[in-house]
Amino acid sequence: MVKTEKVNFLFPKIPTEGKPMTNQKSSGRCWIFACLNVIRTQVMKKFKVEDLEFSQNYLFFWDKASRQIHSIERINYMLEAYIDCAQKGEKPDGRLVHHLLHNPTEDGGQWDMLINLVEKYGIVPIQCCPDVQSSESSMRMGRILNNKMSKEMTREFCMKLQKLVFDGSSEEAIQKTKITMMEEIYRIVSICLGSPPETFTWEYYDSDKKYNKIGPIKPVDFYKNHIKPIYNMEDKICIVNDPREMNVYDKLYTVDYLGNMTGGKMVLYINQPVDMLKKLAMASIQAGEAVWFGCDVGKQFSRKGGGILDLNVIDLDLVFGTSLLNMSKAERLMYGESLMTHAMVLTAVNIENSWGDGDGDKDDWFSEFVYEVVIDKKYIPDTILEVLKQTPTVLPAWDPMGSLAN
Repeated sequence: MVKTEKVNFLFPKIPTEGKPMTNQKSSGRCWIFACLNVIRTQVMKKFKVEDLEFSQNYLFFWDKASRQIHSIERINYMLEAYIDCAQKGEKPDGRLVHHLLHNPTEDGGQWDMLINLVEKYGIVPIQCCPDVQSSESSMRMGRILNNKMSKEMTREFCMKLQKLVFDGSSEEAIQKTKITMMEEIYRIVSICLGSPPETFTWEYYDSDKKYNKIGPIKPVDFYKNHIKPIYNMEDKICIVNDPREMNVYDKLYTVDYLGNMTGGKMVLYINQPVDMLKKLAMASIQAGEAVWFGCDVGKQFSRKGGGILDLNVIDLDLVFGTSLLNMSKAERLMYGESLMTHAMVLTAVNIENSWGDGDGDKDDWFSEFVYEVVIDKKYIPDTILEVLKQTPTVLPAWDPMGSLAN
């Protein structure tokens, strides 16, 4: 039974939420959508525009491909991982290689991967690189790429590279083979997604009906000259809540082989109690800045009534005499019942009577199923920022904190 009564949709919001409404459709690009939606709220204020959408397909392409050597950013990263595993003596049927082969070209990602992409390639308005069929419905392209990269079909590229390593081939021979592989994948991605612009011109009317024009300009210069001064990706910090006993708070963590760019920024997490995630998200929203967050969106979720995430929205006890909430957050992580699956944007917060009047904690869903928030360092206490100076504890590649939002 779904309960939608007493649901309040009115909260204090950031000044500009952004429009039009965006839709990732049949793809796993939520992390990109959420990032660009957070950025546009600041850009819309600066340029005084009433609607704005940045191209998700543009970043989606560069997550796959690299302009410099016609390679593939994420696939290059994974091919290097296969080589590294072979050099370390990891067996092809071992747990690590098996995990890396599971879905190496999946659509999903993490915040620090977005920093890699935006800092290197910039962003463009959607009209300069619109969605295409293979970005809106990415499954077929993913199957083709995984045919070359993953455990399905042939395990072709991993097999060939690891065989070269096991046979004692030179580094030059290994890299030459890898480049040939990446060129093949680059061709597939370019045909599926199209080629993104090297320069663009953005023309728009502001809220005063005044015509404006920026460009021709390179996407990375557009980001660095016009967007980075008001939304600096490198100033945003990932704060996670991992309550498992072995992963203590006030520590820095990363996950082995989690990334999308060789030589790029490492994925880093500062582990904090969930109440700190709430406090920091609230501070950001009250200051007018939306918050990218990662959660397990499928739990206690009802589309009825506009999409509700609440521990009490589905009453299984009434119908079946049972509950799906018999495990703690830590236990759900440990036993594979929950992990981060989706990224969205927080634009409003109830800052009054947040615990209600006897109906229970109104942010209890956040406590149980939100795992990550991205906050500008200016809202984070110095004591937490000091954690970034630590050498990160490396969690195994298959750890649930290495899950990707899609």
